[in-house]
Amino acid sequence: MTDVSPSQPDHEPAEQAAVEDTATVAADEAAPVSDEAAAAEATPASARPAPAPTPRAMPVPRPPARRAAVAPLPAAAPDSFGRVDDDGTVSVREGDDWRVVGQYPDGTPAEALAYFERKYVDLAGEVTLLEVRHRNGGASASDLRSTLATVRERVVGAAAVGDLAALEARLGALDAALSEASAEEAQAQREAVDAAIAERTALVERIEALAARDPKSIQWKQTTADIGELFAQWQAHQATGPRLPKSTGQQLWKRFRDARATLDKHRREFYSGMDEQHRAARDAKARLVERAEALASKGEDGIGAYRTLLDEWKSAGRAGKKADDALWARFKAAGDALYAARSEREQADAEESREKIEAKRALLAEAAAVPQEKDLVKARTLLTGIQRRWDEIGRIFPREAERGLDDELRKIEHGVKAREDADWKSNNPETKARQNDMTQQLRDAIAALEADLEKAKASKNAGAIAKATEALEARKSWLKALGG
Repeated sequence: MTDVSPSQPDHEPAEQAAVEDTATVAADEAAPVSDEAAAAEATPASARPAPAPTPRAMPVPRPPARRAAVAPLPAAAPDSFGRVDDDGTVSVREGDDWRVVGQYPDGTPAEALAYFERKYVDLAGEVTLLEVRHRNGGASASDLRSTLATVRERVVGAAAVGDLAALEARLGALDAALSEASAEEAQAQREAVDAAIAERTALVERIEALAARDPKSIQWKQTTADIGELFAQWQAHQATGPRLPKSTGQQLWKRFRDARATLDKHRREFYSGMDEQHRAARDAKARLVERAEALASKGEDGIGAYRTLLDEWKSAGRAGKKADDALWARFKAAGDALYAARSEREQADAEESREKIEAKRALLAEAAAVPQEKDLVKARTLLTGIQRRWDEIGRIFPREAERGLDDELRKIEHGVKAREDADWKSNNPETKARQNDMTQQLRDAIAALEADLEKAKASKNAGAIAKATEALEARKSWLKALGG
């Protein structure tokens, strides 16, 4: 096998720059070359004996303490794994055997080894980079395993001089660690998917609960906002959450979509019915407004009919805020005109009632002498004359002033009536007859009890004495109450 031979062996090929950029981590951490190795490289190939490599340290990355690292296996210096034949054929040692990796006929053996060593450094850098990415985290283990498989294909049978077996061992150890990490990631992914399914199911159940409610009991303004919020949560979860299995995702979306469609249908039916109700209420209220405005010619007499129209207005239902406000403004203006007519009439009546109020107050001053009259007949005669003149004066406005004056006269009337009732009670013949009969009975009972008391005292019976005394005192109090 013949590798690419550089046309200018005194200068590094363009490939070397790319190799060194890729293997920066490994090259920065490589151990210094020993003095003996440096002297050997400086000696011409013709003056050097057959390759007797001196071991030197291979670049080993220093793992940061972020996560468990795969410890790289120690590697020997690439000089111990390569040789150059006289014809420029370069071989790499693999165990006890040598494998030809290419030819470098136009350069010295040192240049030939350096060329293929750089290829090894490139591969080592790729392995180190994988190890660093695994330690630092951020990349998924499955992606790293895919990259690892590609690197392994380049390492196996690579046209490079170095400890390829150590690279394969490092790749194997890294593959084992990534396998374990992949299993953990898969478990975490399954748990995340299960949680995502539960969250989306909760969203579906919430919107299905809204769809199952009676459309007549739903507050559609708030419910519409709730539906929008649930849909926004669904979209956000779909954009940021883990990908669900296709069948499960489609099933949940179908349930969500069907519930949303049901709510949208109910909402359109509700507003359609509301439009019909508003239209009917608007027509009914428009007719009420026309009837109310027609009462304007009746003035105060139309207030009763207006109140009836007001009751019909309250039961007509809502016609929508804008229409209701406009119609109510007209309806209220018609009523205000009627009440304004009554207010004007009451104001005129109040102006006319000033003299009547003064006249009734004069009568009240005259009536103040009625309670002072001892002769009940004269008192009644005086009060009757005042009442007749009071009625002749007529009604007074406002009504509050009239009620106040009437209450004052009524107090005097009640006083005279109470005196008449008491006089009748005391002078009623029938009542007197009943009182006389009761008085005689009590006097007879008192006489009998006094006799019983004397007998009890003669017998010195304390119980009989107490009983007779108590009964006697009771009869005497009754007799006193009857005026006997």
